[in-house]
Amino acid sequence: MTAVFPFSQVDVFSDHTSFGNPLAVVADAERLEQTQMAQLSHWTNLSETCFLLHPTDEAADYRVRIFTPLQELPFAGHPTLGACHVWLAQGGQPQGDDVVQQCGAGLIHIRRDTGRLFFCAPPLRHSGPLETDLSARVAAALDLSPSDVEAAAWVDNGPGWAALLLKDRQTLLQAKPDYAALKGMRIGLVAPVGETGHGFDFEVRAFSAGGFEDPVTGSLNAGIAQWLLADGIADGNYIAAQGTLLGRKGRVHVHQDGGDIWVGGAVQDGITGTLTL
Repeated sequence: MTAVFPFSQVDVFSDHTSFGNPLAVVADAERLEQTQMAQLSHWTNLSETCFLLHPTDEAADYRVRIFTPLQELPFAGHPTLGACHVWLAQGGQPQGDDVVQQCGAGLIHIRRDTGRLFFCAPPLRHSGPLETDLSARVAAALDLSPSDVEAAAWVDNGPGWAALLLKDRQTLLQAKPDYAALKGMRIGLVAPVGETGHGFDFEVRAFSAGGFEDPVTGSLNAGIAQWLLADGIADGNYIAAQGTLLGRKGRVHVHQDGGDIWVGGAVQDGITGTLTL
C-alpha cells in the first residue's frame, strides 16, 4: 500500500534560492520506519534529509530526525533551520516565544529575527585543542604547511567536527583536501577576512566524512563560534561566508546573547509538493 507525505526542499543560509545548502523535509513522518527514512535519505542524495514527527517531550513543539545518505545525526545546523521553516510554513504554532525542536541532541531553541531563523548553539560534546599529531596530519591532508595553521580545536556538537584556524582567507581557499588521508574525519577551516568590503568577517570551509565539501554548515559554524568567541578571536556578532569555491553564497550570522550563542540565516522555499512511498 502506498502512502503520500508532504515534501519540501528548501535552501538554507542564503538570501537567494540555489546559493545556499539544500535540504529535503518530509512531514507527517510517523508512518515511516527508520529503514524507510534511511533509504529515502540515501535516494535524495542531499547532505541531509529531515523527518518531522510529533514530539515525545512536552516542552518541544515538534521532533525531527536527521539523516545523511549514510547515517542518522543527533544534530545538524542547516537541517534545524530548514525543518523549522517548513514546520512554521505548514501552520506550526510554538508554545512560547521560541520554537523548541526535539532531536537526538535534546531540545534546541530557535528564534525568528528580521526574516532569519537562529538556533541556540548546543553544548560541545568534545572541545579543547586538537592533538598536535592529529593537527599536523589534518594539515598535511589539506596541503597546508604548519605555518598556515594558527590554532586547531575540537568543535564537536554531534557530527564530530574538528577545526583549523588558518592565517588568512587566501590560504583557506587554496587548501586541497585528500579525503583518503582525512580517513572519514569531519574537518572545518576558518580564517579571518581582514580586508573590508566583503560584507562578512570570516570564511569557512567544511569537509565531510563522506568525501565531499559541504556548501554551508550550521553545526560546524556553531562549534567554531563557540571556540572563537571563548578564545577572544571573534567578538559577539559576526558573519561567516561559506561555499565560495562551490559557487554558493552562504552567509551564517552569529549573535552572542549573554551566555548563549545564536547561529542563523535565511531559508528559501524551493520545491513544495507530495512524496509517494
